[in-house]
Order: sequence, then C-alpha cells, then structure tokens
Amino acid sequence: MRDTLTGSRIRERRQIAGLRQAELARQVGISASYLNLIEHNRRRIGGKLVVDIAAALMVEPSVLTQGIEATLISALREAAADAVGQEAELDGLEEFAGRFPGWAGVLAQMHRRVVSLERTVETLSDRLTHDPHLAASMHEVLSTAAAIRSTAAILADTQEIEPEWRDRFHSNLHQDAERLAESSKSLVTYLDESDSAGDHRGVPLEDVEAFFGKNGHHFPHIEQGGDEAEIDLSEMESTAARSLTRDFLGIYAADARAMPMEKLQAALADVPLDPLQLASQFSVDVATVLRRLAALPDGYLGRPTGLVVCDASGSILFSKPVPGFAMPRFGEACPLWPLFQALNRPLVPIRQRVVQLGRTAAVFDCYSYAWPQTISGYDQGPVYRSVMLVQSIEDVAQDQQDVAWVGPSCRVCPHSDCTSRREPSILSEGF
Repeated sequence: MRDTLTGSRIRERRQIAGLRQAELARQVGISASYLNLIEHNRRRIGGKLVVDIAAALMVEPSVLTQGIEATLISALREAAADAVGQEAELDGLEEFAGRFPGWAGVLAQMHRRVVSLERTVETLSDRLTHDPHLAASMHEVLSTAAAIRSTAAILADTQEIEPEWRDRFHSNLHQDAERLAESSKSLVTYLDESDSAGDHRGVPLEDVEAFFGKNGHHFPHIEQGGDEAEIDLSEMESTAARSLTRDFLGIYAADARAMPMEKLQAALADVPLDPLQLASQFSVDVATVLRRLAALPDGYLGRPTGLVVCDASGSILFSKPVPGFAMPRFGEACPLWPLFQALNRPLVPIRQRVVQLGRTAAVFDCYSYAWPQTISGYDQGPVYRSVMLVQSIEDVAQDQQDVAWVGPSCRVCPHSDCTSRREPSILSEGF
C-alpha cells in the first residue's frame, strides 16, 4: 500500500513547493504526461527517478516512498518551523504522530492550507501590481460595479423621478449589469488560462527565462566554442524576446570564453567553492564567476543553484529559479536581499546566509556583487547592475547572528517589526 501511494505524495509535495507538473518534469528529465501518470499512481516509480524527484522537491526520498507516518512527521516539522511565536516539542513528534495520527493529519492539512493560501495571496498580489491586463480587467470590473451602485443609489434615494428618467436609469442599470457580467467572465477566463502550463502573456523576460529553463541554463554548443547566433530561437513568439535572448546568450558566450568549462570544473575539484578565489584564478570579475557557476550542469555543485540579476532600480532582469525561492520581478521585493544591498556597495563582494520568510522558512546561501556598466561619456555616471548566486541549504541554526531575515514583499511578509517595511502586511499575525 505504501508503494502505491508514492505518486500521490509526489503530487502533494509538488503542490506545496508551488511547482507545475511541466516544470517538475523538466527538472527530472521526463515528460509531463509521464509525471501525470506517476502522480495518479498509474505508473510505479523507484530508483534514481525517486531520488531525482525528491531532490527537485527538496525532501528526503523516504518522505515520498514511506507510509503516512513519515509523511505526517515531515509535514509537522514544517508546520513547527513556520509557526509564529510558538516553539513545538520536536522530541515527541514521532510519538505524537504515532499515537494520534488523526490529529497529526488535521494539523498537517491546516498547515498545507495556510501555505497554499499564503502562496495564492502572494501570487495574486504581485500579479495585480504588475500584470497590466489583470490590472485593466480589475479596473473595468470595479468601475462598472461603482456605476451600478451610483445608479441604484439615485433610484433608491430620490422620492420622485419622472418616468422618462426612471426608464433611462433602468436602461443604464441593465447595460452596466451586462457589462459587469462580461467583464467578470473575461477576468475569470484570463485567470484560468494564465494558470495553465501554456501561459504566454507576452512578457519578453518571462519568455527568455522559459527558454533558458528549457535548456537547463546550459548550452553545450556554446561551451564547445560554437557561435551563440546559431542557436535556434524560432520557437519564441516575439521579436523582443528573441532580441533579449540573443543579448543574454552573448553574455553567456563571453563568460564561457573567459572561464572554459573544463578548466572551471578542474578548479572546483581542487578547492571548495570560493567565487573570490575563482575570480583571481581566471582574472575575471566576481559577476562573471557567479553567472558562470549558475550555468554549470544541474547537480554539479551538489545543491540547487539559482541566479538573479537586477538593475539599479531593483527590477529583475534575469532569474534562474531555485525551489522555495521567491522574488517579485518589479520593485516590490524585500530590500534586505543581498542582491540590493550590493548596489549600496559597488565592487564589494557580499556573502550572506538568508532565511526567507513567507509560506516556508527557506534558507539560502547568497553571493552578491554589483558592478558598473560601460560609461557612455564624460560627466556621465555609470549604470549599475547587481547579481546574486543563490544556493539552497538545510539544517541551519536560524538563531545565528550572521543570518539575514528577508521576506517576499512587504504586503505578504509576517515580519511586523522590520525597519525596512514600506507598507503594513495583509497577514494578520506578526513575526
């Protein structure tokens, strides 16, 4: 019975991690349709594929393959780690799950629901702020509702209205009601479509990141000395996305020439990961090293590794995702991320261990570096960019003084005492 439920556990853990089927399937090298069969317990799974899926979901393989008790214990540990102002007795966790599996299941289910709701609030908050189509649709719905309310108020508050004007108001109410129904239907349809795996909303940077993600952020053709212009971009729909992709591929190619893959792998085999030492050894800046490390084949560094690049305004220019890592694209991110701290200290390498608050208390090792772009002329200041290498880590004592606590964005961050807060959180509980 335990083995037959492995697929259900994979689906549950994927949903908790906020991954789509297509994204998880790509990370482990299988098709989305095959993963769908696995998640519905129609295909047995074992061996390396279980290990790969567990690594992508950042859980132990036993959580996916063992029975309900192991799953409950893992879920309760996550609930205890995310608890606000409470400390659970972790020593008696296994005994509690064994003696009271029903109550353990209730607590685990409530925690999953809270995680899901917080993720939904965070996603909708970011989209409402930065998705122009969604903002326009919401404005249309709210404007129409306001018009209906105003017309209804006139009819309700005015004692005597001439029949001709009453008919006009009734006609306006009917037209506005139809417009509200159509606007609401259009909004719901848009939200349903944008949640699908084939979502293409015409945002060029999202298309660029999807292209790099499809290729695993690694291009053997360029690594072998090939021309980046020869890479096929015909699948990309917009000219803007293709242009941006060419720019990022050009940066990738320049980094590959400065730090050839064979020499980089040899250097990493000799000493532990140290971007400063690598920068000195290859005579390059730290930004090149961080980008190059993020381009290594999956699993080479032993931990999930991502990358974020921003400009001086704080807008994200490029992002390689890491499970559990969340950062809004446009200006709503927490300013305490080392990525933004580096902009205040250009050319100074920063290493910071970070605990990200929010739906889970994810822990990351971050290397950041800000540098000036080419100066275009005399008396003109440089345009700065900042890069941050992100590595997932586990089993970290969160009370260490060198750990930085950051949130996803102020609107959905539970850290109520943060001195960098821009607006109150919509979450009811503080940190």
